[in-house]
Amino acid sequence: MAEHSSIPSFLPPPVGGTTLREHVLHGMHAAPGATGEFTSLLNHISLAIRIINSRVRSAGLADLLGYTGETNVQGEAVQKLDAFSNDVLLNVLQRSGHCGVIASEELDEAILENNHGKYVALFDPLDGSSNIDTNVGIGTIFAVLRRSDPKLSPPALADALRPGREIVAAGYVLYGPSTVFVLSTGQGVHSFTLDPSIGEFFLSQPDIQCPPRGSCYSVNEGNYSRWTPEIQSWVRWLKGDAKDVPPAAEAAGFKTPYGARYVGSLVADAHRTLMKGGIFAYPADAKSKNGKLRLLYEANPMAYLFEQAGGGATNGTERILDIMPAELHQRTPLVIGSKDDVAAFRQFMVGERR
Repeated sequence: MAEHSSIPSFLPPPVGGTTLREHVLHGMHAAPGATGEFTSLLNHISLAIRIINSRVRSAGLADLLGYTGETNVQGEAVQKLDAFSNDVLLNVLQRSGHCGVIASEELDEAILENNHGKYVALFDPLDGSSNIDTNVGIGTIFAVLRRSDPKLSPPALADALRPGREIVAAGYVLYGPSTVFVLSTGQGVHSFTLDPSIGEFFLSQPDIQCPPRGSCYSVNEGNYSRWTPEIQSWVRWLKGDAKDVPPAAEAAGFKTPYGARYVGSLVADAHRTLMKGGIFAYPADAKSKNGKLRLLYEANPMAYLFEQAGGGATNGTERILDIMPAELHQRTPLVIGSKDDVAAFRQFMVGERR
C-alpha cells in the first residue's frame, strides 16, 4: 500500500514543526520507484530509540544501572542498559520484516532472517556504556545497507561485510540534556530533537555542515606513551609544542594550540566535533594495534555522517568508507572531524609533516 504525506512531493519539507516521519516520507516521495519499505524501516528504528530513551531516562529508578555479570564478544563487561538496548533493537528490527541481516556489537554472530528482507542493519545499541553509571552522555549508533539481490539469494554474512561507501542510511542518537537523533540518508545530515511531552522527534537542525577547520581536539592522551612517533608529533603540534610548524600549515590558517575536549563516549565527542568542528581521534597504539573502535558499528556510520556533512574520516592513511571488512567485529583506528583537520592528521601519518 502506498504511503501518503500531507507534504506535496514537489515542495521542500518545511523546517518548523517537521517530524522525523514527515522528513523521511518526503525523501521517499522524491525517490523514483520507492516502495515505502525503507521509510518503514527508519520508522521502526525511531520506535526502538524512543523505547531505549525512556529506559535511559529512568535507569536509576528501574534497576537498570550496573553490570549483568556477563561478557560480550568484545571481551567487555555487559551493562544492564547494554543488554536492554540490544534486545529492543533486535526485537523491533526483526518484527519490521525489512531486514535480511541484523548484526550488533553485542552479538557473537549476525542474525540471518528467513525472509527476503531488503536491508542489512548494523548497530552499537548503547555506545559509551562505561559512562552509564556516571550519568555522562551515551548514545546509539546504526547503519543500514541494501542487500544486492534479496529476492534471488538467502541472507548471508557477505551482505554485511561491505565497505561503508555502500551505506544507504546512518545515524546516531545522543541521550544528553535533550535526546538528539542525527540522521543521513544520503542527502545531507539532519538533526531531530525529541519532544518528550508527545514522544515525537522534530527537525531541529537541517543540513548540518561540519566547519572546514576547528579549534579543539578530542583524544585520550593517557595512551600517549603507546602511540607511534607520528601521532605524538601530531599532538605536540596541536598543543603548539612542535619545534617546526610547516610554513604551508601557517599559510593555510592552522593555528595552535588547539583546545582539548574529551568525554570518552564516541557519540558525545563526535556530536560536539560535528557541530563545532575540530577533530576526534582514536588511533592505534601498542596495546590496540588494529585500533579499538568497531568498523561496522561505529567507524563506518560516523564516517558516513561526517562526509555527508562536509567533514572527513580516515584510519590515518585510508578513507574509512573504502575499507573492505574481513570480519564482523573488525576494529580500526578512527579519525573524524573537520576536513582540513583530518587532512592534517593524515599528513603527519604519511610523513608529509613531522
